[in-house]
Amino acid sequence: MTDTATAPRDITNRRVLKIALPIMLSNVTIPILGAVDTGVVGQMGQAAPIGAVGIGAVVLSAIYWIFGFLRMGTSGLAAQALGQGNRAEVAALLTRVLLIGFAGGVVIILLQVPILWAAFWLSPASAEVESLARGYMQIRIWSAPAAIAVFGITGWLIAQERTRAVLVLQLWMNGINVVLNVWFVLGIGWGVNGVALATFLAEWSGLAMGLYLCRAAFRVPAWRDWARVFDRVKLVQMAQVNSDILIRSLLLQVIFLSFLFLAADFGDVTLAANQVLLQFLSITSYALDGFAFAVEALVGQAVGARAVPVLRRAVRVASLWGFGVAVLMTLGFGLFGNDIVAVMATSIDVQEAAAAYLPWMVCAPVLALASFMLDGVFIGATRTGDMRNMMALSTLIYAGSAYALVPVFGNHGLWIALLISFVARGATLAARYPALERSVAD
Repeated sequence: MTDTATAPRDITNRRVLKIALPIMLSNVTIPILGAVDTGVVGQMGQAAPIGAVGIGAVVLSAIYWIFGFLRMGTSGLAAQALGQGNRAEVAALLTRVLLIGFAGGVVIILLQVPILWAAFWLSPASAEVESLARGYMQIRIWSAPAAIAVFGITGWLIAQERTRAVLVLQLWMNGINVVLNVWFVLGIGWGVNGVALATFLAEWSGLAMGLYLCRAAFRVPAWRDWARVFDRVKLVQMAQVNSDILIRSLLLQVIFLSFLFLAADFGDVTLAANQVLLQFLSITSYALDGFAFAVEALVGQAVGARAVPVLRRAVRVASLWGFGVAVLMTLGFGLFGNDIVAVMATSIDVQEAAAAYLPWMVCAPVLALASFMLDGVFIGATRTGDMRNMMALSTLIYAGSAYALVPVFGNHGLWIALLISFVARGATLAARYPALERSVAD
């Protein structure tokens, strides 16, 4: 083991694709699992179980999402430690991540009573749906430590370019979840509680698989070197990075939530059309995440090794692949967008409304590309203060755009404002990129 920087490997197309493709395949499994959850309870022939699983899953996902910073922050910090050749810090960081995940999960369990109360106060439902959803959440919430720790494990694996392991982890968790869903609900007849128990077991088994995939770290004594694990400087750095990412993510949520709230003023049909078209953004995210994650790992390692030429090549190669995928998606949305909408919504009114706003979604992959890729660059470099500040500026630009455009152009103005926010994120981060390079060279 050495604590000196290692010579960075060349950035090739093959290396980028080796990181990106497993992430893209992993993302494909996410909507499949949601469809299975809905499908198995749908076989019960009642509406309430479907609503209960939907509400319960959305609420818990939103709570766990708060800890999403653990994935992004860990990726940048671990990649930089790896670029420095500091294997001891890489191992110690894994222990820190696991402790934070467990602690966060325990806090959620202890606060489950007010969490459940707030959830149903904000999203009231019928007595039957609320009762079923409450039971669902009371089972699933006990896997919170595992679910949050897996965020950190995922970031740790991505930093080391081990995205095949990330794919294995995702397939393992989702595969177990699907099998147990079918068995518990359709086989045994446990209903909504069966769906919750399947997810509970899948998340804890996912943690076990994650630890197995990280087993090499536990051969490095530093993973239990408590003086290193609780090093004050490292903890402060980790807290700063994670808090910056959390603020940035909250601001991003403000944009999307305000988009939905403003769309509600245009009526149910327009709101439904917007909701359908937002799925195109989800598809865009699933596709571009692979290259954004690749640039996180490669930039982090380059920063750790203080190798500016490698940093530049990592950004260029990953971004070119991302651009190619974005162009393909734009062409796909343009050619088949109306067909995709027809699959998602059977209402003719919703289909016609969505067709009117579809051109904005056709533009979205290319216009959003820079924001995705530069997010990955700044996460890998742990320049999270810039991410936070540029996200705040972009949120203000979005708010000003919506204020000026929505009264004049209605829902078209709302979509333009959303796309402007993507462009603003990319442009403002691009403006900070030269400073990032200078910080590495110094």
